Amino acid sequence: MYPVTVHGDRLTLREFTDADIDAVLEIYGDPVVTEHLSFEPRTRDQVGTTINAVTAAARAEPRTEYSLAAALTDTGQVIGFARLAVDTQHPGQSSGQLGFALRKDTWSQGLGAETVRLLMRLGFDELGLHRLWGARAPANTVSEHLMCKLGMIEEGRIRHHLRICGQWRDSVVHSILEDEWRATASA
Repeated sequence: MYPVTVHGDRLTLREFTDADIDAVLEIYGDPVVTEHLSFEPRTRDQVGTTINAVTAAARAEPRTEYSLAAALTDTGQVIGFARLAVDTQHPGQSSGQLGFALRKDTWSQGLGAETVRLLMRLGFDELGLHRLWGARAPANTVSEHLMCKLGMIEEGRIRHHLRICGQWRDSVVHSILEDEWRATASA
């Protein structure tokens, strides 16, 4: 499925291009934004490598990686990185992992919730997945609140899941099933 575009009220998720490198650098290069992510701040070269990898993965058959630019609908300005990865370890299981990051000056405006809703719409309505899940840093209470608000259930903690900046960090997993999504989406 290429190209992918998912329209929301204020955001549009769309495929990345090389022109998005500087916008993604504002997100992935910021230590405040990456504090709770699974990696340390990235350089411009690292972001360029990421954009090259996700644009190549977008054309894979079958496609399993949906890394999309979250752009303001009215201006087209990229303010976020949204990702849905379809589980390939268990074919036929119909599961996908969600993740996102927004530029810090756009926080607390409801754009994170809209980004995740658009990813859920892509996963459930367009890809026909049965289960979507996301992991967060235990200290990331904003993501905890967001996922619970969107109907995701906390499943548990993965101990020493990631090694970041030389230290082990746990992850807390949340998920939502297709029927739960349909119930919340129609409410």
